[in-house]
Amino acid sequence: MKPLKIKKLAEIIKAQTSEISNFKFQISDVSIDSRKISPGCVFFAIKGENHDGHDFVEQALKSGAACAVVQKKIETDKPVLLVDDTIKALGELAKYVRENSSYKVVAITGSAGKTTVKNIISHILSDKFRCFSSPKSYNNHIGVPLTILDAPQDTQILISELGSNHIGEISQLTRIIQPDIAVITTICPAHLEGFGSIDAIIEEKVSITAGLRTGGKFFINGSIKKLVDYCKTRKLSFETFEVPDFKLSGDKSTFVIDNVAVSLPLIGRANVENAAAAWAVCKSLGISANQFAKSIASVKPVDMRLEPLKFDSCLVLADCYNANPGSMANAIETLSLMANQQGKRAVFICGKMGELGRDSGKLHTELGERIAQHKIPVLLTTKGDCELAADAAKKSADCDISIGVFENTAQLCNNLHKFIKPDDIVLVKASRSERFETVIDKFKTLFIGH
Repeated sequence: MKPLKIKKLAEIIKAQTSEISNFKFQISDVSIDSRKISPGCVFFAIKGENHDGHDFVEQALKSGAACAVVQKKIETDKPVLLVDDTIKALGELAKYVRENSSYKVVAITGSAGKTTVKNIISHILSDKFRCFSSPKSYNNHIGVPLTILDAPQDTQILISELGSNHIGEISQLTRIIQPDIAVITTICPAHLEGFGSIDAIIEEKVSITAGLRTGGKFFINGSIKKLVDYCKTRKLSFETFEVPDFKLSGDKSTFVIDNVAVSLPLIGRANVENAAAAWAVCKSLGISANQFAKSIASVKPVDMRLEPLKFDSCLVLADCYNANPGSMANAIETLSLMANQQGKRAVFICGKMGELGRDSGKLHTELGERIAQHKIPVLLTTKGDCELAADAAKKSADCDISIGVFENTAQLCNNLHKFIKPDDIVLVKASRSERFETVIDKFKTLFIGH
């Protein structure tokens, strides 16, 4: 971000100022972590679930912060700006910086695929533009402002995710980041606890257009009729991206765009859909099909999202970042396909799909039916809603299925050696709250090599 005088910062965030004279100093960086202070930065004291940034204001100022933004009074002789809400103030500063920057913004939302689409777009556009993208999954009311504020001054294209688990979040974030290009990757039952219905999810995701700049482009998944119909009803200007015919094989997928063959080194049907969304954006920014095909051939999988990990001859598909019915369906299909193509046994280590509200039981039962439909021979899971999936799989299966239901994740891990064979293909998938990365760690002790 361009340097700002502290006095100007106070105006932007509508702050009260302490009675000292050095507000002529400038700030050129932002931090919410007192351990990562650079000289001349402004420290925003954010109150989180586990820590309160106000407890570290003095430490941040001693470490070289030019000033601090707080929402409760702090006794110090250093520059301090008092606001009603430090998170809101962070957003106001980010909005100001965005409005005074020349780069284009690509904003991505959807029930799944946001991080992968962001990474593909960033990977491809970086061959032609100076790009900056949000680190990891910085997609909320803190992460999106920090993405804007962390972007280098020479950035030409900024790519960010916008996430939401309740109504109203996307409209707030999009008004801060003001995209030139907005994308909805897909719609499926996710965060139903906060939204209540698919219709509410669609309305929330489409609210990304509230911040779309005049003349901006809006891309949506053309295979989702409800989404297309809603956008038509709202008389929105939009373009659809379509999933091309494709072939899934092993650790890659192949398809054709504009008469050019594309080899995508990411597994699963959903990643072809993600690539189609990325192609729509890249094409609108002047990338040719040949350029796209050449660049995407070297794209890397996102950590913990159908990430293939090899432990000796055992292949583990690590997908522990998130889980909803749509992503579960894709992952199970991928597991089944790979096992059949490679002549290996499929094992599904399944954790709970979180935030599904009153539909959780029904959706976990449907998950079990899907497991049986794909003839997955081994299912390991934990008690709770996942028991419904295990029961449904057992009742629906028309072939032998070995099922283990454990009290908790720790007990599951301690019994892996009884079920896993060296040549298996294993899918490990659950919502982030289940912390199933501990299952992945357990594989490191079961097999030599990584």
